[in-house]
Amino acid sequence: MSIPRKLPPDPSVWALLDDRAGNRSQVLGVAEALGLRFQIQELAYTPAAALPNFFVGASFAGLTASSRVNLVAPWPDLVIAAGRRTAPVARRIKKDNAGRTGLVQIMYPGDAGIDEFDLIATPRHDSIGPRPNLIEVTGAPHRVTPAKLAEAARQWHGRFDHLPHPWIAVIVGGSSKRRTFTAEMAREMGRTVSAMAMRAGGSLLITTSRRTGEAEDPLLDEIKAPQFAFRWGDVGDNPYFGFLALADAVVVTGDSASMASEACATQGSVYIYAPKALTPLKLAKLHAELFEGGYARPLAGTLETWTHPPLNTAIDIAQEIRRRFGA
Repeated sequence: MSIPRKLPPDPSVWALLDDRAGNRSQVLGVAEALGLRFQIQELAYTPAAALPNFFVGASFAGLTASSRVNLVAPWPDLVIAAGRRTAPVARRIKKDNAGRTGLVQIMYPGDAGIDEFDLIATPRHDSIGPRPNLIEVTGAPHRVTPAKLAEAARQWHGRFDHLPHPWIAVIVGGSSKRRTFTAEMAREMGRTVSAMAMRAGGSLLITTSRRTGEAEDPLLDEIKAPQFAFRWGDVGDNPYFGFLALADAVVVTGDSASMASEACATQGSVYIYAPKALTPLKLAKLHAELFEGGYARPLAGTLETWTHPPLNTAIDIAQEIRRRFGA
């Protein structure tokens, strides 16, 4: 296994960012939590990136020419990346720097070159198993910090004052590669959150995503409670952070580890809507972990209030980086 080197006093750090929003958020969350200056390296892929990493090896073969332009010496002291497709790139950087670059990989990169990574952070619900260079964390790292929430609260202050309290944020994801967020699910969720708000005398702050797709209209058609709805593609500032900052409670669909983790970065009540047909086993394990930890509860239609510590595994990963690299 690679032995982490102690970082110099002012280390050079690269954050590898690709086209997946979840990957970007996790890398930036950890890089920001680390508190060191870092340089963003944008990655775009060719079809070769779809090949198993065993075939790609430690190389830039899966990158477009424009992505390779800035991947040159002087090489960084530390690379932070996330996802399988970034792993060959990180390994190539380390190889070209004669092994002197420390590699931090978020999510399991696959078995190819696994010992070349100095630190791998995987969600506990992935059940990868113990390794000297691997730590398990709860959920996904993210960028939802108390400072960002405070800034969002200032930015969105007063915009929802025409709506009655309590305010319930409704964060809607949608379909994944293997699971479909159906119109029937959307209607059920819409009816449940609407009834919850009306029983509490409150209102809903709703935002949908690209993955909500054709389920968006069926969900919104069921909302009878007072509401502010921001549809995917609407013009104007996205109120997502504002919703998280100002809501008295949050309801989130259970199709995304990142969304569930970000919802739990607040300190108030969090409810997860996760019908079995929408929820892979790994995510069901995450939800159980969040329920057991007191961060969230299953959506049942009754608004209860409780508090919990904000969940932010980016801080945990940053602390482990400091411990292992002496940062």
